[in-house]
Amino acid sequence: MAPRLLVHTRTTGYRHDSIPDAVSAVREFTDVDVDATEDPAALEQPLDGYAAVVFLSTSGEILTPAGRARLAAYVEAGGGFAGVHAAACTEYDWPYYGGLLGARFDRHPEYQPGRALVEDHDHPATRHLPAAWDFTDEWYDFRDNPRGRVRVLLRADETSYDGGGMGDDHPLAWCREQGAGRVFYTALGHAREAYRDSGFLAHLHGGVAWAARLVQ
Repeated sequence: MAPRLLVHTRTTGYRHDSIPDAVSAVREFTDVDVDATEDPAALEQPLDGYAAVVFLSTSGEILTPAGRARLAAYVEAGGGFAGVHAAACTEYDWPYYGGLLGARFDRHPEYQPGRALVEDHDHPATRHLPAAWDFTDEWYDFRDNPRGRVRVLLRADETSYDGGGMGDDHPLAWCREQGAGRVFYTALGHAREAYRDSGFLAHLHGGVAWAARLVQ
């Protein structure tokens, strides 16, 4: 039986028009089955059958108290969690979620080309990337720097675009452990075009697969 992913795309704040493209891209991952939903009740059910839960450009407060408890227990017991882009704009009222993800969204400059620098090539989300990766996105700033709490995989080169607010040390994608579980987050993935970009798709696939323990 193929591993299963629960992909959650509920939004109560800003909604990205790239969400359908993003879900389609995850469905194209090899050797996994995907349950995509916007129903908060889906997180209230047992999650043990999933290799990972993916928050795919979610925003705002999206979980019920029962869903929060179920997700936390799932990750602490060894479940995988992956957050993509606006997942960092989610569940501001739930302190556990901020710790789980590693950082919370603050602001972003205009969508524009820029450059991401690979800090860690020894990870399936980044091992395929060049040391300096040119990409177009929103280049999220975070409320605080997660370094020291996470294993940084990519950082933004703020000299390559206008409006960055974090300076020379600007983590952009990372992974960490929470309890017995694995967590991956990437700030990239704003536009529909991202989900047709082979480099980004390999980045996303590698990160989700790592969180799901499908790769090391």
